[in-house]
Amino acid sequence: MPEFASHPPGTFSWAELATTDRTAAVAFYRALFGWDVSDQPLGPDEVYSMFLLRGRQASAAYSMRPEERQSGAPPHWNLYVTVADVDEMAKEAERLGAKVLAPPFDVFDAGRMAVVQDPTGAVFCLWQARKHVGARILYEAGALCWSELTTRDTKAAEAFYTRLFGWTATHSAPGAGMAYTEFSTQAQSLAGMMAMPAQMPPGVAPYWMPYFQVTDCDASAAKAGELGATVIVPPRDIPSTGRFAILKDPQGAMFAVFKFGGA
Repeated sequence: MPEFASHPPGTFSWAELATTDRTAAVAFYRALFGWDVSDQPLGPDEVYSMFLLRGRQASAAYSMRPEERQSGAPPHWNLYVTVADVDEMAKEAERLGAKVLAPPFDVFDAGRMAVVQDPTGAVFCLWQARKHVGARILYEAGALCWSELTTRDTKAAEAFYTRLFGWTATHSAPGAGMAYTEFSTQAQSLAGMMAMPAQMPPGVAPYWMPYFQVTDCDASAAKAGELGATVIVPPRDIPSTGRFAILKDPQGAMFAVFKFGGA
C-alpha cells in the first residue's frame, strides 16, 4: 500500500481532470475505480472534487473554465510535476523553449503552481507543495501509476525534459516493435514517451496522459465501456511488463488503465 507524505522534485505527484461536466465525470470515475469524493468549494460557483482512496487524496476533478473552453482544449487530465521552486523552474522551462501558459501563482495555502507548454506542444503543470503535497497514494489499484507523453517531436521533447528535470532517458531496443522512451530519476522509473501515431488527425496536440492501476485490465476496460467510455486501444500486453488499455471517458478525456504482470 504505497502511501506518500511528500514527493521528490522531478516526479509526478498529482493528476487532475479538467472536464465539461464535473458531476457526470465524478460519477463515472467513482463507479470505475471505487473512489470516494470530497467536494471542496473554490468560490461561489466553483467546486474542486477531490477523489479519495482509503480516505487519502488520489486525484481530483474540476469544471473547465471559460478560457479553457474558448481555447479549444478538449476535456483532459492535467499532470503535475513536483519542484522545489516553481518560479525558478518556470523561468528555466521558458529558457529551454517552453511557453508558460499560466505564470506561477498561489493556490490558497495548498501550494504554488504554473502551467507550462513544452516546445513540442504538450501541457503539464509545475507544483511547489505547501499543505497539499499531491497524491497520498500511488502505484496501487485505483491510483496513478504511470505518466506518458505522446508527441510529434520526441527528440525535442527528450532534450527539454532531461534538461529541465534532470531525467534520464532510456530508449527501447532497436528490434522492439515500437520506439519508446522511458524517463527515470536515480530512484525510480516514472514516465514514458512515444511518437504520435500516424493515424492521429493533424489537429490533435501532443499530450500527457495518466495511467491508473487496476487489478484486471480487461474487466476495467469492459466496465468503462458499460459506463459510457470509448475504448481507444483495446486491452493488450506489454511483454514482461503488464497489460493496458487506453480509454476516453464520456466527456472526452483520455486515460489508460494498467495491470502489472499481464491480464
